[in-house]
Amino acid sequence: MTDDARAGLRASDADRDRVAEVLRDALAEGRLDMGEFEERLEAVYRARTYGELAPLTRDLPAGASAAPVSFVKEPASDGGWASRIVGGEGSSSGGVAILSGFERKGRWTVPKRFNCFTFMGGGEIDLREADFADREVEINVVAVMGGVQVIVPPGVEVVVRGIGIMGAFEHPRADGPPEPGAPRVVIGGFAFWGGVGVARKVTRAERQRLKEQRRQERLERREGRRELPRSSREERREAHRDRHEELRERRGERREHREERRRGR
Repeated sequence: MTDDARAGLRASDADRDRVAEVLRDALAEGRLDMGEFEERLEAVYRARTYGELAPLTRDLPAGASAAPVSFVKEPASDGGWASRIVGGEGSSSGGVAILSGFERKGRWTVPKRFNCFTFMGGGEIDLREADFADREVEINVVAVMGGVQVIVPPGVEVVVRGIGIMGAFEHPRADGPPEPGAPRVVIGGFAFWGGVGVARKVTRAERQRLKEQRRQERLERREGRRELPRSSREERREAHRDRHEELRERRGERREHREERRRGR
């Protein structure tokens, strides 16, 4: 296939996300200022072909942490849960926090049974990017004047069976039925003057993608309003709604940032 033909191929969402990651790294490294970053990011999510994506990273070094977009399509995994049920023993079997803390997050493999103990300390077990040794895994927690926070991605079935004495095991909010093929996480154990919390959250990358998608939708609505005749009252109402959405997103980001600082990240 010629270069011109490759440039005309339709780009996927994954291609656009990969280029956006290159731009975010370039902004963090000082290679782009905020104005250049925002201009290129808008162009990324407007792009429909490889030919429109390629120039956006052409002047950035090849040594960036994420590779620029490639015209060669690689076999893609199905992205489903089946690829995350990997078998084996797991990369960590437990955690202990005595007057201290522990955390398991990022890319790791959850064993069939994960045991943890906290005494006047805390732990964080983040399953959002984890693989699973089995379709059903158990997290057993003993918390004495301490706490453990379990973070699961949407779609995972969670069963809470723990017992609290002057403490509590929280149940995650319901957000629909489990996704087909998703693992089942059973959380049990004992909490005395302590607590075990369970929260559903998307990954940071997915949260950033959704934020940028909403931002792009707001830009498109603004462009549409310029083209259609509207009364001044309707324009003010639409502008107020967009501003309200932006403020709500910022409040959510500040709240998450405070939670991360409180957990000592």
